Amino acid sequence: LGNFADSDAADAFPGVVRATTGEFSGTFSANTDRSLSWGNSIGWLKSITSLPIIIKGVLTADDTRMAISHGCAGVFVSNHGGRQLDGTLAAIDALPQVVEAAGNRVEIYVDGGVRQGTDVFKALALGARAVFVARPVLWGLAYNGESGAFLALDLLRKELELAMTLIGTVSIAEINES
Repeated sequence: LGNFADSDAADAFPGVVRATTGEFSGTFSANTDRSLSWGNSIGWLKSITSLPIIIKGVLTADDTRMAISHGCAGVFVSNHGGRQLDGTLAAIDALPQVVEAAGNRVEIYVDGGVRQGTDVFKALALGARAVFVARPVLWGLAYNGESGAFLALDLLRKELELAMTLIGTVSIAEINES
């Protein structure tokens, strides 16, 4: 935004917080808990629940191995919509290295960039156990409420079924990297 705070355009947005990069960085740092670590956080979670621990935001083989070494039951390949760090790796691009690092030791879930049934097919083919969607469901919700959300999911299912038919797979279990 450059010198937005000093520009004439700033007058068009009254009430907008105007902060310099330094101010934003300081605010962000002040609200970040630097004591968080794999061992402390996962250990604490395990102490308060018997539920399986799934780590979201995994994009590398190293993080996958770290999650496994701390006893996680699964990893969720996600860049959180890419909003956290501009230019980060897309979840679908990170998926192969995560799958390879995980072997068959943990379940692998993925989200991000899923807009069509073929996106679901690709993620499953690359080794995801499940694919999560949000944006298409939100679009459906905005279009026609609950019925629109169901419509969006039904469209995804039909697109996935069509892709499976065209590829020659008759069940989800048959989808593979080939």
